[in-house]
Order: sequence, then structure tokens, then C-alpha cells
Amino acid sequence: MDLIGDITAIRIPLPQPGDVTPQELYPDAREEAEQAREDYAFALEAQRDDLQEDPLLIALGNARAAREAADREIRHLLAYGREFHGERPYKLEPLAQASGMTPSGIRTAYGSSEIETVARGIGRTPDNRRARPPATQEPS
Repeated sequence: MDLIGDITAIRIPLPQPGDVTPQELYPDAREEAEQAREDYAFALEAQRDDLQEDPLLIALGNARAAREAADREIRHLLAYGREFHGERPYKLEPLAQASGMTPSGIRTAYGSSEIETVARGIGRTPDNRRARPPATQEPS
């Protein structure tokens, strides 16, 4: 059993014939996936050696970090769509469908800290009068 090889195959599945359109790009797509597998296996081995930890636990931690980063990105995009999109913010229903959330979940998905992060990132303040007050710093 090759634990790192198995984890890599789970993490980066190889495309199958018919998965790639146009079909003539299939060999390139498969080659890219194989290279991505090699790169991931190399990185996982390096982390295992550096951390002296089980590769499966490392891979799970990496997947968790990626999920948390994706959730953070969704919150920032929702804040942008609702707070920085002029007089007519995006409606809740399309945002809910695109994000996999409910319309009521959109209302509570982001807060003032996400609004501040978006404002810094795009270099302007919220357009909307509904903008929440700035987040307060928690005591250290």
C-alpha cells in the first residue's frame, strides 16, 4: 500500500476520456493532472518529513485549510455583492443559488470584518447606506 500515492489519487483524479472538451485536449489534460499528482506527492512527502506526521492527517489538514479559505472567499464575495455594488446590490436569491446558501443565510454570512477586508482589497468604502459599523478589535 502506497499511502501517499493513494492520497494523491484521491486529491487529484485523472481525467477520463470524454471528460475533456474538445477531445483532442485530453492528452494535455491528463499530462497536467499527472504532473499535479507528482508535485502534490512531492510536497506531501516533504511535509511528512519536516513535520514527522502521518501523511493522511497532513492531507486532511490541508483540505480543511482549503475549505476554510473557500468559505472566507465566499463571505468576501457576498459582502462585495451586497455592500459594494452601487445603489442596487445583488439580490439575495441569485447570490443564494450561486453560493449554495439560503437567502436568509446570505444576510448573516458576512459581517463588518469581511466588509472591511473587501474595502481594503478594492480600495474603496461600501456604496450601500446599509453598511455595518466597523468591527471592533478584540482585546489581546
